[in-house]
Amino acid sequence: MEIGRKTETWGSKFGFIMAAVGSSVGLGNFWRFPYTAGENGGGAFIVIYLLCVAFIGLPLLMAEYSMGRKSGMSAIEGVQSLARAEGKSLNWGIVGWVGTITATFILSFYVVISSWLIAFTLQAVQGKFTGMNAEASGQNFEDLIGIGAHPMASKWYILALLALFLAANVWIVGRGVKGGIERAATVLMPAFFIMLVVVVGFAIANGDAAAAAEFLLTPKWEDVGFNTFLEAIGQAFFSIGIGVGLMITYGAYLSRDTNIPRASGIVAGSDTTVALIAGFAIFPIVFAAGLDPAGGPSLFFVSMPVAFGSIPGGELMAVVFFGLALFAAFTSSISLMEVSVSWLEERQGVTRFGAALGMGVILFVVGAAYVFSLDYLDFVDFLTGNLLLPLGGLLAVIFAGWILSRDMMTSEIGEGTIMNVWRFLLRWPVPLFLAFILFFGFFDKIQQQYNVQLPGFMTALLGPNNELPAE
Repeated sequence: MEIGRKTETWGSKFGFIMAAVGSSVGLGNFWRFPYTAGENGGGAFIVIYLLCVAFIGLPLLMAEYSMGRKSGMSAIEGVQSLARAEGKSLNWGIVGWVGTITATFILSFYVVISSWLIAFTLQAVQGKFTGMNAEASGQNFEDLIGIGAHPMASKWYILALLALFLAANVWIVGRGVKGGIERAATVLMPAFFIMLVVVVGFAIANGDAAAAAEFLLTPKWEDVGFNTFLEAIGQAFFSIGIGVGLMITYGAYLSRDTNIPRASGIVAGSDTTVALIAGFAIFPIVFAAGLDPAGGPSLFFVSMPVAFGSIPGGELMAVVFFGLALFAAFTSSISLMEVSVSWLEERQGVTRFGAALGMGVILFVVGAAYVFSLDYLDFVDFLTGNLLLPLGGLLAVIFAGWILSRDMMTSEIGEGTIMNVWRFLLRWPVPLFLAFILFFGFFDKIQQQYNVQLPGFMTALLGPNNELPAE
């Protein structure tokens, strides 16, 4: 089958930046980052996270954009075409395959969590959080996701919201890059930033900003362990959107006059800034309400309703806050869907809208399985976050740093100091670090999630499994 280069490009640099930032800024910033920072020592985690973004996330982001623009194809076809051009094995297409599969897996549970966000936004509009205590909020969350009262009715309700969310995704992605994704991003992202500023201003004015600043900005190095590094690199990958073929796909639509190092810096910097600002949107309110900042995933869906329900003006801010998170989730979900749609569109006889609709149906069926059995949700989160994401990143780094020639990458990044530093990082520190993280991170999660006793040297490094009795 003859596969040609993409003929569509981003309509403007601003449109590309908004779409790329929108793809990065998502639930990783609002749902995952605050509780991950809370569980790992606040400021100390943030310092390590920033280092991971600068020395691992940014080089890999530049590599993925470069591969995408050089090939002008989807992640799968693009990697194979680059390997062919270098006279290397087409088996390197595994880089694109792992990324695309990972993006689809992540999207399959991402859309379910997004449907929860819709439900919480609707509850906020109805003023249901007013005066809600922690016990009531926990019960509310369990009822909503179908493990509390009236489970079947709740599950059908979430299923309806899931269908609505996916329909919006299909409509946007099916309209194309310029007329769908870019147009949506240029409207949603400026609105998103305005809403973010409003929420942060409210949180600082009505919450305990001093406690939040101390928690977020004071490094507690005594709380840092090997797991802190595992969580930081996982957060960097999850948040920026690397290792899933997404940025290769977006790179395929880049014009030649786009400066990839500069664009990568803007995207990674914007994503990181939003993650940090999100901490100041959440933690002042959490501390003011006397809630636990290390509350885990429940911080978002259980603690925040309690916090908003206990402060003046919280009812309105709850609407803005959950609407903000929903905007972020939507811009990321259309990007993740584009990874597979871009590849399907390259098949003969498949239209873009047909590809988007087909993916929408598949995601609805898989999402329905998650809605009716949340155990699958935990497993896929484990599979993607601790195995496929770092594996996809490691394969992409090896391919860009060792398989592709310097001349091929120079044509995209340019020659000079940036190229020298980038290539050194990509060939040596980054793959070694990612391989280390992939190996030990996988076994650490196996230990904690599935109660497996690890060998002594691993236990010494990762810490004991607290679920198992001491020998």
